[in-house]
Amino acid sequence: MIGKKNILIGFMMVCLFVSPIAIAPASATDWPMFQLNTNHTGYLDEASDFNPDTWIFQTAGKLTSPAISDKLIYFGSTSGLFSALNLDDGTKVWDFKAEGNITAAPVVVGDNVYFSSGDSYLYALNKKTGDDVWKYKTGNSIETTPAIDNGIIYFGSDDQRLYALNTNDSTMKWEFQTANAIRSSPTVFNDTVYFGSDDGKIYAVGINNGTKAWEYDTGSAVRSSPAINNTTLFMGTDNGNFYAMNTGDGSVLWTYNLNDSVKSSALLDSNDNSLFVGSDNGNVTALDMRDGKLKWSVNTGNVESAPALMGDNIVVTSTSGTVYVLNKFSGKEVWSFMPGYYLFNSPMSSPVIYGDDILAGDANGNMYSMDFSRKSGPVTPYVYYIAAIVIVIIGALVAFRVLRKRRKGEE
Repeated sequence: MIGKKNILIGFMMVCLFVSPIAIAPASATDWPMFQLNTNHTGYLDEASDFNPDTWIFQTAGKLTSPAISDKLIYFGSTSGLFSALNLDDGTKVWDFKAEGNITAAPVVVGDNVYFSSGDSYLYALNKKTGDDVWKYKTGNSIETTPAIDNGIIYFGSDDQRLYALNTNDSTMKWEFQTANAIRSSPTVFNDTVYFGSDDGKIYAVGINNGTKAWEYDTGSAVRSSPAINNTTLFMGTDNGNFYAMNTGDGSVLWTYNLNDSVKSSALLDSNDNSLFVGSDNGNVTALDMRDGKLKWSVNTGNVESAPALMGDNIVVTSTSGTVYVLNKFSGKEVWSFMPGYYLFNSPMSSPVIYGDDILAGDANGNMYSMDFSRKSGPVTPYVYYIAAIVIVIIGALVAFRVLRKRRKGEE
């Protein structure tokens, strides 16, 4: 008969082996690809000790979509500055100056944050200190968000190549040549990396040796990032066609024409069999993932960003400078925030979500943290600009009336 002491010892040993897997997954603080995962949800649960607040951080240039890890937010700018901020209050932790513009969102895995630059380098920095770990030079500008899988980082360059490097020392594993610039951020799924190219093709390349599995010619530049659910890939092109394709052989399952360029990457919601995508036709469109049938379409202004998922809502930004929270079932507006107040609007990056907080940057160097639970955003400097304009206008009207009265008195 087994004694109670032996049972207790056995139970403790089981807990010892199981607990690292159950409570500390390696990916818990990682942001390994564009908009976090293959569904492009762009959503993380907030930490229990997080105290949300609205804030604005001001820098220079057009900002990229951010990435989040360990309550820090990372993003780049066309000014070449890469920044890390505290997520709770927007205070700067560190920044790093690249020699070229930064136009694509970063990724964070393990101890490092990775981003690309127009100076032709891919950078790896220590995520806590901003210290340079390594950098890798390609033959031209890099405008894609990398994807990391099992210690290998994949990214495309304007030199027409997709690269696979070891994340620990930047040594090349392989490279794959296309016929034009690669500005589509890759997605890794089932030992295959998927991406588009300005040569009009969607590619599937094996991650082991860079051998092409298949390609599909769309006839137009492909700049969005592939979203994948189960074995189906979803992707739009510059000619307005949106594709659902089999990841195994590249066969087309269905298409939908959005009537204008699709630079927005799709958000997938497998629970509702819905996908959400924006286009230059001014609409955010919801389609059925299974057959491409239209669910709803709402005008928001041109959308080149990827929507993010937040419970029963999606969050999307437009080139008109507005952040929209839309009900994912109907497209009805739940809340919106326009930091530029019509007069100072600028295009905004793809939003990311941390609990009830919405984070997005604009083209004027402002990173915003908005609190959806309170439906509030930070007070922006544009409020004071508008107030100054109103005061000047009122002053001019008063001066005009005074001058007019004087002239009448003189007559």
